[in-house]
Amino acid sequence: MNRRQFTALLGASALTGIGAARASAETFEVTRSDAEWRAMLTGAQYDVMRKEGTERAGSSPLDKVYDKGIYHCRGCELPLYSSEAKFDSGTGWPSFYQSLPGAIGTKADRKFFMTRTECHCRRCGSHLGHIFDDGPKPTGKRHCLNGVSLVFKPA
Repeated sequence: MNRRQFTALLGASALTGIGAARASAETFEVTRSDAEWRAMLTGAQYDVMRKEGTERAGSSPLDKVYDKGIYHCRGCELPLYSSEAKFDSGTGWPSFYQSLPGAIGTKADRKFFMTRTECHCRRCGSHLGHIFDDGPKPTGKRHCLNGVSLVFKPA
């Protein structure tokens, strides 16, 4: 490794550290240690909710649930989405055209050389999925969510 490569690596490491510090500086009403999150979630749930992973398309039973009820955050039980806003997007993930008022937070996700809108539970910060501009009326939005982040409670 030459000096230029070392300097570039050092700079990239510093930027990554700054980004991580910024992300961890955000505070939420419900907080848990990493050990507490790991103890209460399965491996797949932890990967999605705490590490912003994505479950495999078509793997969530919630994708095909259309009963009346409310979808809650698995991390803190905050009501997030009503079944009235759910639709079949054909993507293999549970999809909604809007969240309940004040239920979610968003941030820019610049992974994979593109910018997307990431959504998370506003109370505990658990990653839910992404919001796209190809949904139905009345919002035109598609909240494409990971089922492992949600708990459905029938009405």
